[in-house]
Amino acid sequence: MKALIFSAGKGERMRPLTLHTPKPLLVAGGKPLIVWHLQRLAAAGFSEVVINTSWLGDQFASALGDGARWGLRLHFIDEGGTPLETGGGILNALPVLGDAPFLVINGDIWTDLDLAALPHAPHGDAHLVLVDNPVQHPRGDFILHGDGRVSDQGDAARLTYAGIGVYRPAIIDGWREVIGDTPGASAHPPQFGLTPLLRHAMARGRVSGQHHRGRWTDVGTPERLAQLDAQLQSRHG
Repeated sequence: MKALIFSAGKGERMRPLTLHTPKPLLVAGGKPLIVWHLQRLAAAGFSEVVINTSWLGDQFASALGDGARWGLRLHFIDEGGTPLETGGGILNALPVLGDAPFLVINGDIWTDLDLAALPHAPHGDAHLVLVDNPVQHPRGDFILHGDGRVSDQGDAARLTYAGIGVYRPAIIDGWREVIGDTPGASAHPPQFGLTPLLRHAMARGRVSGQHHRGRWTDVGTPERLAQLDAQLQSRHG
């Protein structure tokens, strides 16, 4: 199974730190956020990783090389000056990802999740990792049912999508009908988010999930980056 690390965002909430450094290359605990992912992917048995880039994208290859130091082969996909968002990013990367299920992980999170424990093939179109709702996102995103299904409808308590999931390429099938005439859909290449496609798949019972109760941080602000850095320095110092 290949992995895709989303790394194309502009990191506007992280400014001024991201004025000269893309967010996944910001350092916490002595190493860039994306390096934590690469190390965990290598430890979990992955061999090929796709990294989509846009903002300051030329810095990734310079910082990471070809991945050989971790026993990985890295594929960099430049999305141009405007990021294609999550759905468009997957669509654009499919020629490299291939026809098999693949792992997606956001480049701006940190977690102790054992990636090797994730299913290599979801029963439906996607298998999502969900976490307890952080302070900055108290309402959560989706409902995890007792049978492992994930849905978007109902009054049950919600959990937050961790930015980690195993997807089949079929998640993108029919994206134009699902997305409709939204801004960016007619661009070349198209720009659209993944969430509407996930909700569409959930409505058909084709999304499963699991609750990760370990450590997880959405590194969305300079303050949260500083907190994570202090925690990691203390833990590994």
